[in-house]
Amino acid sequence: MDHAKRQAILVQAIAIGADHAGYELKDQLRAFLQAKNIKVNDIGTYSAKDTDYADYAHVVAGLVEDRQVDYGVLICGTGIGMAMAANRHPGIRAAVCPSAEHARLGRAHNDANILCLGAKLTPPSLAEEILSIFVATPFDGGRHRQRVSKLTP
Repeated sequence: MDHAKRQAILVQAIAIGADHAGYELKDQLRAFLQAKNIKVNDIGTYSAKDTDYADYAHVVAGLVEDRQVDYGVLICGTGIGMAMAANRHPGIRAAVCPSAEHARLGRAHNDANILCLGAKLTPPSLAEEILSIFVATPFDGGRHRQRVSKLTP
């Protein structure tokens, strides 16, 4: 199956959120997704005004957890704070992905359902590539399913 068909099958809606450090990259990625006809639930922030990353991480994680969207994307300075906050939710597997290969393996082996990016460390063109790979890569299942099942008590 080609890349475009897999993406159409895997993704219908994505929730995206960022703190002040990530809002510009968030806006770029929202437009990127919308150009691919993916519904985007943009939960903010909408400016460079100082905000707390955890506020956005909890909202996006809740939407993914409740299956209101297929995946989440969270952006802060490094992606680390967002991942830490999101991973406090049951069933959430938020992964910081600094490369396309991290995104591919995070989806294929770990069934990651939230992509976390660092706006201070990830150029927009690379972020688009990482996001494209993330949403187009299916979970491999098989031997990985048992391992992933051990992540939620």
